Amino acid sequence: MQRISPRIARTVISSLAKTSHRHTFTTFAANPNLQKQPQKTIPCEFSKWASLGFYRTSSFASGFTPLQRKSLDSIMDVERAKRNSPEVLASIWDDYHIGRGHIGASMKEQLYCLLEQRASDCRYFVIPLWKGSGYSTMFAQVQLPHIIFTGLEDYKARGTQAAPYLTVTFYTEFAESKDLVLIRGDVVFTSKLTDSEAEWLMETTQSFYLNDSRYKLVEQFNKETRNFEFKDVLRALNMPIL
Repeated sequence: MQRISPRIARTVISSLAKTSHRHTFTTFAANPNLQKQPQKTIPCEFSKWASLGFYRTSSFASGFTPLQRKSLDSIMDVERAKRNSPEVLASIWDDYHIGRGHIGASMKEQLYCLLEQRASDCRYFVIPLWKGSGYSTMFAQVQLPHIIFTGLEDYKARGTQAAPYLTVTFYTEFAESKDLVLIRGDVVFTSKLTDSEAEWLMETTQSFYLNDSRYKLVEQFNKETRNFEFKDVLRALNMPIL
């Protein structure tokens, strides 16, 4: 478990600034041999998912390279999905990902546009993830349509070569027609992050970008690093200051 100080925050932001002109988006390559591939099973909800044309070739998360984006039509039959209401589509999308090493979620187009706008101005943030009797600090890179999470200690040690723990992709194919943006989280290393922890990270990070009060902390981290205090993030999440 580690803490983060304004000095560390400045170091992280400084290192990102030095590489930003060379990288439009950080590429990570996770070694698939680092974790055992889960055995595939036929879920009980297969018939429901089949109604949207979900493809069973969609594999469990075993490594991910963000620039090699997994297209939505490789996961589902987009044309068939268009026939469903936003509510039905979102429900089936969420259910499809339960317990498969992935997390499914969705959001309204207006919220996605706000997230996109704010992320373009403030790309980075730190989130405490509670584990046992303390927290582990996660470093988030928000460069839509992706968000990448890695351990802050790993990022400090390896920089842009640090492997992600979790990657998130936003799909906007139904944004205009259904006011629906589909979200998929891929847990890269299940030994470091559970599905429930990954879901919490996704929701909490979005809350810091979409909530006006919390977003001020994101702005401080990116623009006024000297004034940033990690304990303010802990307070916002009602976590104890260790």
